[in-house]
Amino acid sequence: MRMLHPLSRRVFLALVGWMAGFGPVQVDAQQPHEKLGFTLALHSYTFQKFTISEAIAKTAALGISHMSVSGGVNFPGPDGKPQRRNTTEISDADFESIQKQMREQGISPKFVNMGVVRLGADEQANRRVFECARRFGIPMLVSEPETHGKMEELGPVMDGIEKLAKEYGVRVAIHNHPGPKNFYWNPETVLAAVKGRSDWVGACADVGHWVRSGLDPVECLKKLEGRVLALHFKDLSEASLQGHDVPWGTGISHPRAMLEELKRQGFRGAFCIEYEHNWENSESEIAQCVKWFRDTCAELAK
Repeated sequence: MRMLHPLSRRVFLALVGWMAGFGPVQVDAQQPHEKLGFTLALHSYTFQKFTISEAIAKTAALGISHMSVSGGVNFPGPDGKPQRRNTTEISDADFESIQKQMREQGISPKFVNMGVVRLGADEQANRRVFECARRFGIPMLVSEPETHGKMEELGPVMDGIEKLAKEYGVRVAIHNHPGPKNFYWNPETVLAAVKGRSDWVGACADVGHWVRSGLDPVECLKKLEGRVLALHFKDLSEASLQGHDVPWGTGISHPRAMLEELKRQGFRGAFCIEYEHNWENSESEIAQCVKWFRDTCAELAK
């Protein structure tokens, strides 16, 4: 028997009540995480071994109704194997097909964000990325703006990016990879990038990479209070570069404490599941993440 999507089930119950003569059943349309202002989304990179169509189907099967899209997605190649294309280079027709599949499977056709995408000092190259986001109706870009590792380049690069963010009506969230090689590994650098700037720019907090860098993710969130626009949310097996994703609530990253801190801050935005382990068979582990998130949010929403 095919299980109903959560929204479909709510609608079904209301219709049953109506047809039974009792009037519409009062069904709470909001899930607890939505009451907190949280959105749960599946980041397409989680299924980077599969085509975007397969990623959409897997997301729907997990009961997740939002997605974020990576800087590259896979389409079937001539040999039938997934072939990567830059998301910014997808044709309008192909993107419309992606959105159609999302609608048909109960997923919002509007990606919550796109990235990691390349932004830097080249305004024309940046414009092409912003044009893509606006054309596809994507409200936020996730990026690690190129500064060649030099703090003196950060200000001018961010000036140009903030200008385009305002012009196109598309926010930019700065992502972090592990240190010490990544320029944005420490939230202090992200703070320097957004200091004194509008809320068109902020942070996409990859909490797993903070843990890999030996940082306390709760303290990092506190440092970025008011500037977090989105998260790549994770729980890891250990606090090292060898640490890998595990179902939320079973690792060492203090995920509940992070939710509590984000609730305190009044965060409103997307928790993107970017699960980078057991690449070809991760669905059962992601399902545990979804259950933990919803159960924990139900407790926090009381």
